[in-house]
Amino acid sequence: MFRNFRSRSRLAGPAAALLLLAILSAAFPGPAHAEVKGLAFVQTDGTLKIGTKILRLYGIYLPPSGRTCNTTLRPVRCGSRAVLELERAIHGFVTCKEIARNPDRSIAAVCTVRPDGPSSRGRREDLAARLLRRGWAVARPEAPFEYHTFEKIARVKGRGIWGFQVDSLSYR
Repeated sequence: MFRNFRSRSRLAGPAAALLLLAILSAAFPGPAHAEVKGLAFVQTDGTLKIGTKILRLYGIYLPPSGRTCNTTLRPVRCGSRAVLELERAIHGFVTCKEIARNPDRSIAAVCTVRPDGPSSRGRREDLAARLLRRGWAVARPEAPFEYHTFEKIARVKGRGIWGFQVDSLSYR
C-alpha cells in the first residue's frame, strides 16, 4: 500500500505543474498579433516603413525594382510599377496587422488603407490584394486562397506583369 501511494505522489508533481501552467497561460495570454498604424513610406523594394518598423506585405512577392520584363517592343520595369501602385494606394495612414517576423527583422503583415471616395463606407482595402488584382504581384504559396484567386484573374485578363511576355519569376 505504501508503494502505491508513493507512485501516485510522483505523478501528482508533474500534473500539478501542468495545471498551474494552464491556469497561468489562461490568465496571461500570449502576445496577440501586434497592430502597427501610422504614416507609411513606400521603399524602393516595395516594403513599407512606419516609424522605425519595416513591413513586408504578407503573402505576396513583388518583382525586384531593377528587374525588367521582356517585351517585343522595349524592356518594361516590373518592380517599379508595383512600387508606384503601392504609393498611389496609400493616402496617409496605414493599418497593419502583424502575421510573422522575417529573418531580416522585418514584419510580415496584412496592411490596409481606407480608400478615397464616398463609396468606401468605412471599409478598408487590403494592399496586397490590390496589387494582386492589378497584376503587379505574385501570390506566395502560403498566401490565403483569395490571393491566389486574384492572381489567376489578373493573369487571365492580362493585367500588370501578365500583360506582356515575362521571363520566369522566382521567389526569394
